Amino acid sequence: MKKVLSLILAAVLLAAVLSGCAATERRGTEVAVKYMGNNIRVAATSVATAEILDALGYNNVVGVPKVVTSPLPERYRNVTNLGSPMIPNSEVLVSVKPDLVLSPISLHEQLQKQYDSLHLPCYFLDLESPDGMYRSIEDLGTILGREKQAEKLCSGYQNWKDSLQSRHKKGRAPRVLILMGLPGDYMACTDHSYVGSLVKLLGGKNLYTSSKSDFVQVNPEDMLKKNPDIILRTSHAMPEQTRQMFDKEFRENAIWKHFDAVKAGRVYDLPHDLFGMSAKLNYREAVRYLEPLLYPGN
Repeated sequence: MKKVLSLILAAVLLAAVLSGCAATERRGTEVAVKYMGNNIRVAATSVATAEILDALGYNNVVGVPKVVTSPLPERYRNVTNLGSPMIPNSEVLVSVKPDLVLSPISLHEQLQKQYDSLHLPCYFLDLESPDGMYRSIEDLGTILGREKQAEKLCSGYQNWKDSLQSRHKKGRAPRVLILMGLPGDYMACTDHSYVGSLVKLLGGKNLYTSSKSDFVQVNPEDMLKKNPDIILRTSHAMPEQTRQMFDKEFRENAIWKHFDAVKAGRVYDLPHDLFGMSAKLNYREAVRYLEPLLYPGN
């Protein structure tokens, strides 16, 4: 991950040098660019990246994604629509003449070739966890000359995180199974996924771990052996259809009645607007939702 980010930022660094901008050195490696002033034209291809730019108070945004569920920040409501976050419209993207394109790291393999073919400098934000998101915010603060704003956001997050984790240092960690579903199929979320990172922040023990993959294919028999205290169900898309799929699976597959979590009624469908696939600035609201589920009675 760090190698990928370094390569991406190296491309941004080259673009900055060609534009007469000065490089900065941080964390021991040249990984970011200091642009003089706030005149860099930025295209944000996801709602999460637009929300981060808004939190940094950045105005010169020339492209934003087409939105279906989550609204864009007010200051970007009249900015050019770039189309789907998964596949931005290349013609429109080129037409807005961005100096920098921002996208989530989860779409790196899908979008890097597109940006390269268009000769557009890009930076992929790590939105797989709140920690990763704030590292990216710190980078963007440097890239866009918004260091003070980024420092304030990062400091606020660290203070909140310390307070949260101090509440759950003692006692047995709840054993959590997280399922991510689409109509007709589901997988287990690892601690590398966004929802997994929130469970980890709360001191929960995710039953499936990975250093690389957000999701793993496992069968209910293996899940039963791990005996979760709580089962969380979330959706990649189509949340209502996915909830119906989960209800049918848990009703018709007899193995689920043997889970202690099912017997205890500790199976929960998480709201899609709070528990999507990528970290967003509403993570605190998501944690407030999760905390009483993991620690009932506290």
